[in-house]
Amino acid sequence: MRLLLAALSLSAGLATAAAAQTITVGATGSGQPPLRCGVDGTFAPHAFPSLQGGVQGFQIDLFDAIGKRMGRPVEITSASFSGLIPAMNAGRYDFLCAPTTVTPERAANLLFTEGYLWTELQFGIRRGTPPIKSEEDLRGKAISVNKGTPYEQWVTRNAERLNLTLLAFDSQADAAQAVIQGRAYANLSGNTVVKYSATRSPQYVADFVLPGTRLHWGTPFRQDSAAARNQMEQVIECLKKDGTIAALSKKWFGAEPKEDDAERVVFPGFGPPGLPGYDATPNTAACS
Repeated sequence: MRLLLAALSLSAGLATAAAAQTITVGATGSGQPPLRCGVDGTFAPHAFPSLQGGVQGFQIDLFDAIGKRMGRPVEITSASFSGLIPAMNAGRYDFLCAPTTVTPERAANLLFTEGYLWTELQFGIRRGTPPIKSEEDLRGKAISVNKGTPYEQWVTRNAERLNLTLLAFDSQADAAQAVIQGRAYANLSGNTVVKYSATRSPQYVADFVLPGTRLHWGTPFRQDSAAARNQMEQVIECLKKDGTIAALSKKWFGAEPKEDDAERVVFPGFGPPGLPGYDATPNTAACS
């Protein structure tokens, strides 16, 4: 097994600026105290630097809509993803605005809202590289990932079996760049991010999706925040019912969500069904 952990600092320029950004969205003139959340500001198209200053993306628009419906400002701070969950557990954030994959391990230690997007694990490769047809094509290769994510965990779990080298970076932008520069054979990330990266660089191609990896992307809270989790879940459900999340998905990901996509589906109870932290109490959101 070869595990080479390359924890690099954020890229210079826009990516570096995004790491320290704090913006306020939502009902900014309400007089209510802000809700505090953290996001990875280098994870395009979910959250990434705007040329006009600040941070833009699907997550920013989503939590702007959530804050407005709740009548609260939402203070969004950008930081490296690997530090977001520890910072939330330490009380720095009330929840995370980052798209956070709901794994059984995370659900055992955090409370999640139901998913507002599906995510699947997908590889991006350098143009000209033969397409990946199965996991065996990865044998003996270096795989780049964003540090502290399920993508890093997948490479770590399979490193010995497939003789993988793990290259872990502080930002998805750096992980994708490692493929373009030839330092990594492939980059493993979420499907929306890989597809977006492929539209921005002709040298980066969206490729193999790992079978059986479709999971919820939800909003995590501390385990002592069930009431806050439930309140936000009801707001998310209202934004599904009125088409807001589907419209944001089309805006940022370029395709109309299907009827059975998580942007449109209202799940029963509170939280992702079948995982730790799920509350099966009947939940009917009162949407005005």
